[in-house]
Amino acid sequence: QVQLVESGGGLVQAGGSLRLSCAVSGSIFSMFAMGWYRQAPGKQRESVATITVGGSTNYADFVKGRFTISRDNAKKTVYLQMNSLKPEDTAVYYCNARVVIAGREYWGQGTQVTVAS
Repeated sequence: QVQLVESGGGLVQAGGSLRLSCAVSGSIFSMFAMGWYRQAPGKQRESVATITVGGSTNYADFVKGRFTISRDNAKKTVYLQMNSLKPEDTAVYYCNARVVIAGREYWGQGTQVTVAS
């Protein structure tokens, strides 16, 4: 069974930074495309950033220039460095792992990020 565990969320002031981590167990990490998604109260889940098996990244427009996704295959961990945080970034952030060809996805339990003004 593949398991994803997020950490690093918390309360931060606007303009501050946080780094989220997602540790993956149960399979070969390098086979997964990884991503971070977020869900704010009353809103749809949205993609924040993704990183492919080969390390190519994509970002939602609303985080470009502020957030950076990276992966460490040796540690089986994906990170989301969040800088210049805004109150509208407040959400539960979820880690996602995907076997692209098979279309199989796995999700973590989420970590709360709250940005105060």
